[in-house]
Amino acid sequence: MGSILSAPSTTAKSMDQHETSGTYPNKRVKVSTYEYGSNPRIIPTLPDELSLQILARLPRIHYLNLKMVCRAWKAAIIGSELSQLRKELGVSEEWLYVLTKVEANKLHWYALDPVFQKWQRLAPMPSFVNEEESNRTASSGLRMWNVVGSSIRIADFMRSLFWRRNSLDQMPFCGCSVGVADGYLYVIGGFSKAVALNCVWRSTLFSQLWQEVSPMITGRAFCKATFLNGKLYVVGGVSRGRNGLLPLRSAEAFDPKTRLWSELPEMPFAKAQVLPTAFLIDVLKPIATGMAPYKGKLYVPQSLYSWPFFFDIGGEIYDPDLNAWSTMPDGLGDGWPARQAGTKLGIVIDDKLYTLEPSSSLDSGQIKRYNSEEDTWVTILPQVPINDFTDAEAPYLLAGLRGRLHVITKAANNTLQVMQAVVQNNSDNAVSEENVVWTTVASKNFGTAELVSCQVLDV
Repeated sequence: MGSILSAPSTTAKSMDQHETSGTYPNKRVKVSTYEYGSNPRIIPTLPDELSLQILARLPRIHYLNLKMVCRAWKAAIIGSELSQLRKELGVSEEWLYVLTKVEANKLHWYALDPVFQKWQRLAPMPSFVNEEESNRTASSGLRMWNVVGSSIRIADFMRSLFWRRNSLDQMPFCGCSVGVADGYLYVIGGFSKAVALNCVWRSTLFSQLWQEVSPMITGRAFCKATFLNGKLYVVGGVSRGRNGLLPLRSAEAFDPKTRLWSELPEMPFAKAQVLPTAFLIDVLKPIATGMAPYKGKLYVPQSLYSWPFFFDIGGEIYDPDLNAWSTMPDGLGDGWPARQAGTKLGIVIDDKLYTLEPSSSLDSGQIKRYNSEEDTWVTILPQVPINDFTDAEAPYLLAGLRGRLHVITKAANNTLQVMQAVVQNNSDNAVSEENVVWTTVASKNFGTAELVSCQVLDV
């Protein structure tokens, strides 16, 4: 441990060694005990292995300031060895990363330290140039965060699935997905007018530097991404067809160690094959509306779409060991509640699958947990205080932070709130509205910024 940074680069000299000054020949100038080379030790009087042990035990919230101490400290903090050591020592920390969109299609990442309840803004994503688009528009380039967010709504974008070609040509950049793998944030694909992008970028959390990695095999937008068994999986999404947008059945996996993508079998969409007429097959488009890693497999709920309606058709399960798809149990797929534009939330905590279902009112929802033995969704938190902003792409988000359920939403005063449910007086194991208190873990005023997505990383 520490071998990369532990090569001695200082040369000790005797304290009484002197040399003659060129300006004043008769004056002696004391030479420092240490001469610092191009790769000095982290702490001059300690081995780098011990210095890394000290840095690893410090809270992550201090790393931003510690990087400014000197080059050696910055190199140690942004290096991969420190994050690996933190995991080995059991001192890694879970942070919440929230992606927001402001006016002019600008996206910003914010990181929340739940212990100190402090926010940090991540470095902006790098510029990204789509050659085909830049040749037509003579623009200097497209920013990567423009690919993720846009002034259009998801629902407006999905209208193009109903073969509205003219509106598709006018659409700006949108539809990028985000994921996490091995301590990195990933930004995946997106849609740039007539081009479905296959580009992939990732950022290390200590250095906050973005780097481009191997592109996907297939360009896609609005795909679903998640991490399972050491790989980042991407399924579904849409691409450009001859007359409009074409839903994708394909899926692929990214190995962070080899940085290579591999193709998976296509999703069968088995229930979509039983439509009675060719007209319905042409009108109702099958799409993947969510994905969750559950019990070592990928659970992908699916829907048939025809603007402005979504029809649930259950879903399918991918088994990495068998490299094959199977039909999802009826109760799981049909009962999986949908958010706006048909998207379905799903997070896993302690091998249990949770989702959030909006209610008919505008200020509440309920959290459900899947019971695999009975193939049913059970309400565990009946009253979740959320604000249903009909114009927002993601009016609320669900996250599993430090082993507990958290709901991220915006209050009426544009304050982003990270809330956690605390069950009180639960002696009879019955959860009701009266014995659940929602506490605000952290909050921040983001102005008119909208929620886009969130991820939890343990580094």
